[in-house]
Amino acid sequence: MTSLQLLVVEDEPAIRQVVSATLRKAGHSVDQAGDGETAMERLSRGDVDIALCDIKLPGLSGIELLRQARAANIDTAFIMMTAFASVDTAIEAIKAGAADYMIKPLNNEELLHRLTKVGDLRGLRAENRVLRRLVLGVNSEVFGFNSSAMREMENMAAKVARTNSTVLITGESGTGKGVVARLIHQQSPRAEGPFIPVNCGAIPENLVESEFFGHTKGAFTGADKIRKGLFLEADGGTIFLDEIGELPLALQVKLLHVIEQKEVRPVGSEQTRPVDVRIVAATNRDLGEMVAQGKFREDLYFRLSVFHIHVPPLRERRQDLPALAKFLLQRNTQRTGHRHEISFDPGVEALLMKYDWPGNVREMENVIERAIILADGDHITLADLPLQITKVDQSAHYDDSSQSSGTLREQMRKYEAALIFKTIEETGGDRRAAAQKLNIGLSSLYRKLEELEEQKPLPESSHLRHEVRQE
Repeated sequence: MTSLQLLVVEDEPAIRQVVSATLRKAGHSVDQAGDGETAMERLSRGDVDIALCDIKLPGLSGIELLRQARAANIDTAFIMMTAFASVDTAIEAIKAGAADYMIKPLNNEELLHRLTKVGDLRGLRAENRVLRRLVLGVNSEVFGFNSSAMREMENMAAKVARTNSTVLITGESGTGKGVVARLIHQQSPRAEGPFIPVNCGAIPENLVESEFFGHTKGAFTGADKIRKGLFLEADGGTIFLDEIGELPLALQVKLLHVIEQKEVRPVGSEQTRPVDVRIVAATNRDLGEMVAQGKFREDLYFRLSVFHIHVPPLRERRQDLPALAKFLLQRNTQRTGHRHEISFDPGVEALLMKYDWPGNVREMENVIERAIILADGDHITLADLPLQITKVDQSAHYDDSSQSSGTLREQMRKYEAALIFKTIEETGGDRRAAAQKLNIGLSSLYRKLEELEEQKPLPESSHLRHEVRQE
């Protein structure tokens, strides 16, 4: 067992000495206090792991001491000691935040066992805090938005985070609605509690109720053990219901009940269980239109949209594109294990800024990660971008119908151009693959593209004109 810093708070000197000696013998560091005021002074240092505290103390009682410690944000676990006659008081202490209670006279073996359990739980919570900081990006580089729309969105998220209000996040697919939901949880008083993301569209309709609310053993075929359910897993924290528009109507009624009554009933059970959970929902669908069509309950819609946050698409906040692209480049360079920094060629960055990004942030991240993998050196070139970004409308620049006119040399040049562009399109914009398919070197392919521009200038709007010049 890990050595702990303990504080024994007991007004009876003999009991205090015996308990302290037992704990020291087990390898723990132990301090003592004979009253609540003295204990509070010692706790205020902030280094006590667990306080073993009698409920009945002269002056400040054990429960009052516990409450004062919690109010002062002192992160010490309390194990309360009580006589048989004051078990009800011990239960009150548990409700006030005590980790456990024991009945006097104390059994030494049981005391050490309880300390181990509470100590292990504290260690687990500390590990979870570290993991949460890693997962949510606390103390790591966070992208700062430049657009006024996103700064306003961040401000709204910060304000609603401090409340328990239900939040509805809307926006196109890939805009980062899940990131906003985590941001709300992270900035809320529930940040130390669980954050449970749920994709409502990914759960089979016949299993949604069981997944949400749990089930008893034998509730249905295959229910060979009790299942807690996602809402109870999120108790004390936040549940993020993504794609809420995909939730079946029958489950919408039960979700409304959970919101209003703050309780769930597992499938197969006649008993309800209280649940304290904050609901954040998200959708890329128009719930108002779904209400009008009878596909979504109006009462649930009003409950979910108490506070509405809309995440605009990337094409409506182009001020964010340059910094976002560089941020994703740096993050994905680290994730893919590259030892050197990678940068964009000027032509690449210009094309990324012009593209409309119909898949939003998710599409940009995928494009950049793919480009990092394809890049030969420390620069991402136009050849590393997919076709949808560098796509050339072949017919707009080299019309097949015009190949029947002109000299043999002109017709051959047109045919060669059409073949090159068709091969590039067939290979999904992969210039290396196109060069291999044409049985020429990559440098030869780029030289031919340059020659084509010199021989027949492309329209100013053409992506190819911009691309060839940068190459």
